[in-house]
Amino acid sequence: MIVYALLAILCLGVVGLAMSVRVVTQYQRGVVFRFGKVRAAVRGPGLAVLVPVVDRLQKVNMQVITMPVPAQDGITRDNVTVRVDAVVYFRVADPVRAVVDVENYTAAIGQVAQTSLRSIIGKSDLDDLLSNRERLNQGLELMIDSPALGWGVHIDRVEIKDVALPESMKRSMSRQAEAERERRARVITADGELQASTKLAQAAETMAEHPAALQLRLLQTVVEVAAEKNSTLVLPFPVELLRFLERATPPEPTRSGEAAPPSSDELASTGNRLPIPRTSNLPAVDHATPVGG
Repeated sequence: MIVYALLAILCLGVVGLAMSVRVVTQYQRGVVFRFGKVRAAVRGPGLAVLVPVVDRLQKVNMQVITMPVPAQDGITRDNVTVRVDAVVYFRVADPVRAVVDVENYTAAIGQVAQTSLRSIIGKSDLDDLLSNRERLNQGLELMIDSPALGWGVHIDRVEIKDVALPESMKRSMSRQAEAERERRARVITADGELQASTKLAQAAETMAEHPAALQLRLLQTVVEVAAEKNSTLVLPFPVELLRFLERATPPEPTRSGEAAPPSSDELASTGNRLPIPRTSNLPAVDHATPVGG
């Protein structure tokens, strides 16, 4: 009987020791309730020894929690219907307040995030939701962090993930972007024409001062066209080149009774039209003879 009693006492001691010892991991903190009253001292990671039947330990996760906020439908300040979703990153800063002051701090943070997101949608324009998200994220973080501080929860970061627009609004924005790019293209084309006309005017002034430059440009054009080998080239023969050749070539002696060839000045004065010589040895024809009799 004594042996059985000792074994029973030993078993009770082992059970009591098992009930009085708890293991708290590194990312957790332990809040102890003694007869239902919370203890101010928070148990850190490691072994936590409790008084059997008297103390109760509740573990609190201190890691950063990622909570997706369900997409919320709302109307922006400029009367556009959008659907916006977000994500909230938060962690517990005060384990005692997170356990005592709020029943379920995770659900509370989720509800506050949804209402704050709808409020942000109603206070913002569509352009802000699409292009100025950093400022909206900061405002949303402040709105969620205000009540969360009283619950012992700290909001690390809030980000708007996606903004869903109606199909009609997407088409309108596409037309607007297309019109804007068309306007830019026309402005760039007009600017290029202006710069080209300025350069052409400068080139014309240079060619007027140096006539040989025009001839060089003409020869360069001929070379460029001849490289294709599929075009018919009509080359005007300038009068200035005739004058140059006339001055460079010594005059030939003329025989008696022969008229001297017309000079380049005479050609220029007659518009490059040479008189057609008439022959006197052809018989005169009074009327046209029909072909074939």
